[in-house]
Amino acid sequence: MLPFSVLYALSTFLYVMLYQLIGYRKKVVRQNIERSFPARTRQEHRQIEKQFYKNLCDVIVETLKMVSISPEELQKRVHFKGHERADAYLAQGQQVIGMGAHLANWEIMSAAGNLKFAYPIDGVYKPLSSSFFEAFMVFLRSRFGIKLVPMKDTLRHMIRHKNQPRLFTMLADQVPPYGHIQFWTTFLHQDTAFYVSGDRLRESFGYPVFFVAMKHLRRGYFEIEFVELFGPGQDKEVDQKNPVTHAFARQLEQWIEANPADYLWSHKRWKHKKPADQVNPAS
Repeated sequence: MLPFSVLYALSTFLYVMLYQLIGYRKKVVRQNIERSFPARTRQEHRQIEKQFYKNLCDVIVETLKMVSISPEELQKRVHFKGHERADAYLAQGQQVIGMGAHLANWEIMSAAGNLKFAYPIDGVYKPLSSSFFEAFMVFLRSRFGIKLVPMKDTLRHMIRHKNQPRLFTMLADQVPPYGHIQFWTTFLHQDTAFYVSGDRLRESFGYPVFFVAMKHLRRGYFEIEFVELFGPGQDKEVDQKNPVTHAFARQLEQWIEANPADYLWSHKRWKHKKPADQVNPAS
């Protein structure tokens, strides 16, 4: 219930605690940044690192603020770009797939989308093991109208709502379990595994696919941009396996290069190692 000015003062205090005193996941963050930007200097790495921790602490207080923020206040803080194409598909009665990532504040991104689009928004999520936090996050994420879909129910949900104009969203940069990896590519100079849900859904339904990115304009203010990856029924590259996932990875890589502190570097994104017998980096 506190105003943003007080919350951001709290965030600054959290930054001192997490980064300077506790060093929360600092080894993971530092290694991820250094390996992702080998051409940048040590000073540049540390600048990205510090700004990331400041952003992370802001994400914590901003997410809690989602409990009480008004729709009007949220709309003032989020600017949309490139969404007109997705809106046009929806107006034609088509479903649209939006592939996002852990950029800026992804919780605000899903909430703001419900205020921008006049059509239902579905969001794939992985249920939490704690019943308390599961109930809290479901309340928080669905407060502005998003329909949450457990990951295991994705295909069933898509079939149930086939040919309905809806925006179906997912955070597509998550790490698949090692035994479920179907796609490796070079991402930020490292062998990286991705889920291939975007390709599977497009193969099944032929819906248009967008990369949905988010960045800070300034503290507490954001821009969400839609970049079309594939139009409805558009032919895929015949020489590229999992073309949707490949295109998403390239777009995400470019976005992170331009906005490095906005990515979630504390996540163990590269905990899996590519098998030595898979010599093709995009296999």
